[in-house]
Amino acid sequence: MINFDSLKKIIEENNSFLITTHVNPDADALGSEIAVYGILTYLQKQVKIVNHSATPYNHTFLDRGNIVEKYNPDLHDEYINNVDVVIFLDLNQMSRVVSMEKALRATPALKICIDHHLNPEDFTEHYFADAKMSATGEIIYNFIEQTKIAPFNLDIAQALYAAIMTDTGSFRFDKTTPEVHRIAANLLEFGIKPETIHDKIFAQSKIGKQKLLGQALSSLKLNKTEEVCYMVLTREDLQKNGATEADLDGFVNFCLGIENVKIGILFYELSNGIKISFRSKGKIPVNELAAEFGGGGHLNAAGTRLYDSKLNDYIDKVISASEKYL
Repeated sequence: MINFDSLKKIIEENNSFLITTHVNPDADALGSEIAVYGILTYLQKQVKIVNHSATPYNHTFLDRGNIVEKYNPDLHDEYINNVDVVIFLDLNQMSRVVSMEKALRATPALKICIDHHLNPEDFTEHYFADAKMSATGEIIYNFIEQTKIAPFNLDIAQALYAAIMTDTGSFRFDKTTPEVHRIAANLLEFGIKPETIHDKIFAQSKIGKQKLLGQALSSLKLNKTEEVCYMVLTREDLQKNGATEADLDGFVNFCLGIENVKIGILFYELSNGIKISFRSKGKIPVNELAAEFGGGGHLNAAGTRLYDSKLNDYIDKVISASEKYL
């Protein structure tokens, strides 16, 4: 059980806050940030949301007040160094903040993390986490509901609904419990439009993303047992289609749509390394597979980033390692 009274006390006893999350934030990350921002502004605290990455275009509707800032050391390092509390959301490894890591490790601020991933790095004084939760947004919802620290409103409800809806795979993954549906129903009472939220996130992509998806699908390959399916994309692929790294979100899931496939993998070339996304069915622990390559995540969804590495050096290694989990 998370000690929400302790979290409430930290918030009430401090005045200035920085909220941040992982690189290429998804709806759970951004929704959780916006909900926590809503709590803090209701309490008249000084607060900024600052992320390494710009908000993906299909998530900007969540930030109706344009409150999410992209990190700039000249603009933000002084604030980071003088703030009372840094709140990390939806991540469990400090490296996931990328360019902000040095400043955040150096700040004397109290550091807390609210998250639902397994195997966290020990980088905060307080860790409010529960890996049984469907989303970090579910934890934030329970925090507000149980402590009554602030009232729900339309912005908070929309943010938390988007967080939970996306991290449950539109309410189809195994952590979609009866309680998750009750939470969603309660959030709907605030007048949010689920069809609009789903449309914005999943159905309003730019043409470059669709072209890139076509290229990713054409790269699909199977291992010898045909139980592992993988796709490979290069930096050149993104550039020629006018796409961004954020457009890759969800691509790996198409691997699991192939008959008999139990593990799906996306390899993507970074400017200074590679990114690997893992998905699986059933009880296959791709978080453990990702950990073999310095990453982590959930049982069925995980990933890693390998800096100063090349695609061709890792594809065969990763495929071979994945076969141990079948």
